[in-house]
Amino acid sequence: MADLLTHLLVPYILLTVASWRVDWLDQRWVVVGMGGAAIPDLVKIGIVLDDSTVEALLGLPFTYAPLSTLGGVLLFAGLITVVFERRHWRRVYGLVTFGGLTSLLLDGLRVYADGRASAWLYPFTNWRPPTPSLYVSSDPTVLVVALLVAGAVAVLDRRIRARD
Repeated sequence: MADLLTHLLVPYILLTVASWRVDWLDQRWVVVGMGGAAIPDLVKIGIVLDDSTVEALLGLPFTYAPLSTLGGVLLFAGLITVVFERRHWRRVYGLVTFGGLTSLLLDGLRVYADGRASAWLYPFTNWRPPTPSLYVSSDPTVLVVALLVAGAVAVLDRRIRARD
């Protein structure tokens, strides 16, 4: 869960700071961007609902693995986008995709045994980029830093909005 929370906090931080300069980017749009960060973590549904169960229901081969790739983010961002009013589609797609990309980039910085990140650029390439191995996803330090920065941004945001 710490990994998912960190994935949600990073777009919150980035989009909130961006909202200080971009007029249309208010808190409701920040939340939309945060939602996109959860897309790559949808692979964890496999803990509750096994691939083989979904495969049996669909009658087709199935795996959750592509959800944590660029293709999965782009596809799910499109599915999420069509739930919104048509006039918001471009904005929603961009924000949801941004959130998903931040999540993928954070995953690309994790420690991997062979020094290469997962093939998160799939389906465009199967290349596994090298990772700087900055953190282990279970390390609470990453979450604590994200919480502290998000808290500082929230306080600053409240002050800036009160001034306006």
